[in-house]
Amino acid sequence: MGMNLGVIQWTEGTRGPELVENVKKLEKLGYEELWMPEIFGREPYATAGYLLAHTETIKISSGIANVFAHDADSSAQAANTLSEFSNGRFSLGLGVSHPVLVEPRGHEWVMPVPKMNAYLDRLKVAPIVSPLADVKAPVIVAGHGPGLQKVAAKKADGLFLFLQTVETTKQAKAIMGNDKKLVVVVRVVLDTDPVAARDLARKACGWYMSQPPYQKIWKSLGFDESDWNDGGSDRLVDAICAWGDADTIKEKLQKYVDAGATDLVIYPCNKDEDYDGESAMSLNWSWDTYEALAPALG
Repeated sequence: MGMNLGVIQWTEGTRGPELVENVKKLEKLGYEELWMPEIFGREPYATAGYLLAHTETIKISSGIANVFAHDADSSAQAANTLSEFSNGRFSLGLGVSHPVLVEPRGHEWVMPVPKMNAYLDRLKVAPIVSPLADVKAPVIVAGHGPGLQKVAAKKADGLFLFLQTVETTKQAKAIMGNDKKLVVVVRVVLDTDPVAARDLARKACGWYMSQPPYQKIWKSLGFDESDWNDGGSDRLVDAICAWGDADTIKEKLQKYVDAGATDLVIYPCNKDEDYDGESAMSLNWSWDTYEALAPALG
């Protein structure tokens, strides 16, 4: 694959010293970037700083920081600080999250497009007193629908696309153009058994399949309630996930590259994970998958 390959990995299940060793291992395997999600666990900017200080080449980025949990000034300052100290190895991934994750924290939900528009406007004028970083941290906006994608195309450096089809990637590319980054996250299952692979993918993606924003995009592509109800259809699983042996998975990933992705991010479904249908967090490290798809190993 002629493109950048990164990983997305929860860090909450790993203590500090082991976390450093794991990220150094990803670095040796040739992965371009580690994207760290945010829900209830580690603070992403502090964690990024810790890991950037203990690594040399791999990028460490927020994937995705919740804009309701961090005001624009604090994100601007964090991005500048992390980029300055790491010589440009941090990307500021931002997203609007979901009402079920925002409102329990005491925040009032605001519709995604106006929220992100105002946030990015403030981000550009937020005061930064410390020395400006030699390399400005790219601002990458998470967005599935055309509304947020147009905001990203106009006011950010790129788009972060998660759990979507190759066709959605083509549509996003048309909006983003050739001068912006298009980061596409693909859930992968290293298993050649179609029944077992799809079953694991269903469990890992179950929470997302229940969320209306994802359903809305899939519906626009011809899917319907039968595809995301009752655990998800084979058709939908095959469209949003890549499963099989390493070569088969690489072939599926290449389709996203051909559709316009500039950066691919793999998100393994781990058979040792206790997916309960309510949590989408994958705390285990899928070393069999990371090693099978490692850029440094061919």
